[in-house]
Amino acid sequence: MGLDNVAVQWPRTGRFYDPVAPAAFVDFAELADGPGVWAPTAALAGHIAKTGTVRATAYTELVDLLLGLDGVLYATDNSAEDEDPVIDPDGCAWIAGGLERFVAGHAEYGEAVTFDSVGAVLRAALADGRLAEQQLRWLAGRMNALRDENGGAPQWSFSRGELAVLARFFRRCADRGFAVYADF
Repeated sequence: MGLDNVAVQWPRTGRFYDPVAPAAFVDFAELADGPGVWAPTAALAGHIAKTGTVRATAYTELVDLLLGLDGVLYATDNSAEDEDPVIDPDGCAWIAGGLERFVAGHAEYGEAVTFDSVGAVLRAALADGRLAEQQLRWLAGRMNALRDENGGAPQWSFSRGELAVLARFFRRCADRGFAVYADF
């Protein structure tokens, strides 16, 4: 079992959130069937098209690093009074925007997304910003925290296309006023 991010109707009516019908994501199947699509990209797009759900466990560390928070896909930023772990449409737009910027920034590094290429993209994005030195130190600390006890990097194996599909899922939710329920 892991974390699923399920598209749901926003706001909640009654006691439970109503899942969005997979028909709202049926066009994702076209992404899965395109020429030259990497297998993980096709699998993610196909799963979204059939279920309106993302199996998000594999993406949690990466998304947390890219967006600078912990537990983003778990919706743990909710206050203690919130009974449900839900990412509202504005949160979906924020996640989509961060992923879209990363995918665009990664173009010069190729299709394969690795721990090293993620670091390069993030360092390039922060280098020209205000307080660049401080932000680069923060990034180095975050990346070092992801290494194992022997200093080994996480063995991430993503493609730009896969992350573009993930971004598109959150963008679709934002644009249509859906929320995402973190089901684990």
